[in-house]
Amino acid sequence: MKSNLFSRPAWAGILVCTAILALLPILNLAFPASHPLHVSSYTVALIGKFMCYAMAALALDLVWGYTGILSLGHGVFFALGGYVHGMYLMRAIGRDGVYQSHLPDFMVFLDWKAYPWYWSLSDNFWYCMALVVLVPGVLAFVFGYFAFRSRIKGVYFSIITQAMTFAFMLLFFRNNTGFGGNNGFTDFKRILGYTITAPSTKAALYLITLALLLAALVLCRWIVGSKLGRVLQGVRDSESRLMFIGYNPLWFKLFVWTLSAVLCGIAGALYVPQVGIINPSEMSPANSIEMVIWAAVGGRGTLIGPILGAFSVNGLKSWFTGAFPDLWLFALGLMFILVTLFMPRGILGLAGKLKKNREAA
Repeated sequence: MKSNLFSRPAWAGILVCTAILALLPILNLAFPASHPLHVSSYTVALIGKFMCYAMAALALDLVWGYTGILSLGHGVFFALGGYVHGMYLMRAIGRDGVYQSHLPDFMVFLDWKAYPWYWSLSDNFWYCMALVVLVPGVLAFVFGYFAFRSRIKGVYFSIITQAMTFAFMLLFFRNNTGFGGNNGFTDFKRILGYTITAPSTKAALYLITLALLLAALVLCRWIVGSKLGRVLQGVRDSESRLMFIGYNPLWFKLFVWTLSAVLCGIAGALYVPQVGIINPSEMSPANSIEMVIWAAVGGRGTLIGPILGAFSVNGLKSWFTGAFPDLWLFALGLMFILVTLFMPRGILGLAGKLKKNREAA
């Protein structure tokens, strides 16, 4: 199934949207709050967060929409990337914490005397950026190798991915793991020597997120449009037939699963400095299920659809939780049911259907 969403007009639309998004932090910095063209810092931070979610949804679509692997555990890869970056940000606080110690405040409170061994070199930014890629990637590779080699698929694979993220959440909730327990990491001060709350730093983080989201989209589009992408779609449509003609699905599934985890980890690493906190709740199974909903609402198997779904669902969430905070989960469940029943191909699928009907008329 080769999508026509990446025709020349579609790329033009993507570039226009990218330019508009890139303009927002510039308007925030260039004009005072009283100016009609001013974009608030809250809006910039909110759109930056949505872009991180969009990258995670794109990563999920690569394995679910194009390879047929439904993961209910991508939240753990997102959170691990965030925690690794958070370790660097906590080290960058230095002695500016409440206890004015070289250790983070939560370690001082719990009477830790020194950093645990796995915090070694975490004060080096580039080392932590390497771990942002390696930690989710290695976990996904090891987990995926044993799962795919055992030919676990379908609902059974979805269940064990959900069990994985739940197990990691329980582990990170413990104080003795050295990751802040229930509170996680917060109160960041600096990144690469720059004040993390400064408008210019926030704008730079926003633009880096936008650039990496566009790069991830281009990479995923190249993959699904290549011979590798056709093999992945063969895994999705008929894995047994693919094996019959001589392909070993294990390594193809393992590659796309690991790449998807890495993209999720990068999204989590971008999320943490913009939101200002990372805690074990990011690993909750509900967060992974929300990623599935983003992809389903936007249109899985389209790449653009999950990005659109992440923006639309989270935009609705921001409004709904302010207006009707107790009803959001009911609204989210109803949305998923309605999309499944009446829009199985999501928003983009509905738009394509309406276009065909219009042309036929």
